[in-house]
Amino acid sequence: MPPSSRFEPASIKNKIKRQEVSRKNKRAKSQSKLQKRLAQAKLEADDPTAKKKRLAENVPRTLDNTREFDPSVLTAQPEPSTSTLQPTSSSPTEPLLEESQADLQSDAFSTYFSSLFSTDPSIPPKVLITTSFKSSKTTYGFCDELVGIFPGAEFIRRKKGKGFEMGRVASWAGGRGYTNLMVVNEDMKKPNAITIVHLPEGPTAYFKLTSIVSSHKITGHAKQTPHHPELVLNGFVTRLGHAVGRMFQTLFPPVPEFQGRQVVTLHNQRDFLFFRRHRYAFRSTEKVSLQEIGPRFTLNLRSLRKGIPAVQNLGKAPKPLEFDNGEELMEEPSVPPGMGHEGSDEDGEEGGADEAGRKKLVEPPKQDEYLWVWKPELETTRRTFFL
Repeated sequence: MPPSSRFEPASIKNKIKRQEVSRKNKRAKSQSKLQKRLAQAKLEADDPTAKKKRLAENVPRTLDNTREFDPSVLTAQPEPSTSTLQPTSSSPTEPLLEESQADLQSDAFSTYFSSLFSTDPSIPPKVLITTSFKSSKTTYGFCDELVGIFPGAEFIRRKKGKGFEMGRVASWAGGRGYTNLMVVNEDMKKPNAITIVHLPEGPTAYFKLTSIVSSHKITGHAKQTPHHPELVLNGFVTRLGHAVGRMFQTLFPPVPEFQGRQVVTLHNQRDFLFFRRHRYAFRSTEKVSLQEIGPRFTLNLRSLRKGIPAVQNLGKAPKPLEFDNGEELMEEPSVPPGMGHEGSDEDGEEGGADEAGRKKLVEPPKQDEYLWVWKPELETTRRTFFL
């Protein structure tokens, strides 16, 4: 029975009495809720359909299930009860899936995936990992952990000066058989961003890097082994998400070594990519658990460029002097040291076009062409996601 208004805590002037009445009211309210839950549990034990009906009706509203309708989502259309904005007419998903297959066959990664049938799938892709200019010890330690994540990764310190711009490094790496370039940027002596370039012709993705936890700081972490890990991509449902997911697929071997029991997970939730690496621990024939290896970090896509990074006249030689004599001077193209073209005299014996393992260099563009750039005005609500 609810208490009389005469004994409401707010109307009692005595502090001790007011606290006592408030505690009694709170205890009575919690007991009422408990009795209601017990009665409901007894009813559902006798009638299992009642529990199913209750769970179907009491669906909590979250940012994920109230996501605004996005026509670029390549999965089935969202249900009316779980989306705030719906299309006027629900079109079938078959044309959307056919269009998705056409995109996969003509995107920038189609050449890489088609070449896997003609090469040895057990050979991991070559990944070049480097840093920004004058990086700190913390960034170098993070790069060492990245080398342990990708089986075919190699770390090379990046020099500072003309000829070592990101676009020229990507061109150099693409000509020497590397499939990807990863550049770790830092701010305040801590890594804060990663640029991933698919070689030799792009695209280039720029991610913000947060929440880094190294392996030795994870309690009870497992030791890594040189086995090829299994890759799990979760939550990449839009066309942009598929492009990002396929880029991460090119970083790992296509055939994992299951005897290593290692799995790398990239979980996309609200456009934040959570990176985790675990090892399966089989406790029995029926139960299995996960032991984290590390490291763990979070990525957030900020831009996607069409080709390799541009070099805006940073490595060019100054223009020659011009004299007003009516004659046009020929400007000779400059080649940075160590970045000579195939067959040129800059590389000496190593610059021959017939040398094994070398490919034709792709010249970096002079201006970046962006396919997608994050802007604050794109997120009008907290229910807008792009991946």
